[in-house]
Amino acid sequence: MARGVSARIESLDFIFENSPARIVASRNAPEIKLAGLSVGPFEEGTGYEVCYWVAAELAKSGIAHFHAEDVLDASKLSKIQWTERVQTAGQISKLPEGFYPKLRRYIAQLREGMANNPEKMREYERADQLTRDIVNSRLKKIVSIASAPAQTEGTLRNLTGEERLIYEQLFKIINGWRTQILNNKGGT
Repeated sequence: MARGVSARIESLDFIFENSPARIVASRNAPEIKLAGLSVGPFEEGTGYEVCYWVAAELAKSGIAHFHAEDVLDASKLSKIQWTERVQTAGQISKLPEGFYPKLRRYIAQLREGMANNPEKMREYERADQLTRDIVNSRLKKIVSIASAPAQTEGTLRNLTGEERLIYEQLFKIINGWRTQILNNKGGT
């Protein structure tokens, strides 16, 4: 089961890598041609939409940066964590598009930067704690929902793809267990 979930999360991550991302050119740059793909030319200050993996490479090279609204940071994590804490057990808020892939990349970026920068270490520790709080809060809600009778699409609409994976697995396990407990008449 764990390998199946892991493979499905990798698949969701692949989809994310190839999804559209908004960038803003940091400087003028000519058209860049890759095998079967060309991007640009770029004009400083102008916004563009490219695949996430292309955006990440452009950001790494200093040609562009991600649109501010699409960047996950400690402030946004703090708002998400607060929202999760104030909701009741059965309520799950909608997370930003691509939340978990962005979160993994943000945490990895902080982890890489903290070796030489004490400020990044503090930011990493804060982000790590917020992340744990968000994940634990959402997991508790998912377990609660999976323990109840089958849910409507309206109830599940705010689950991310990654969360739907765990919900589906839990729902099958819990319902299978419940059926065995309630329908087993004491025989062997």
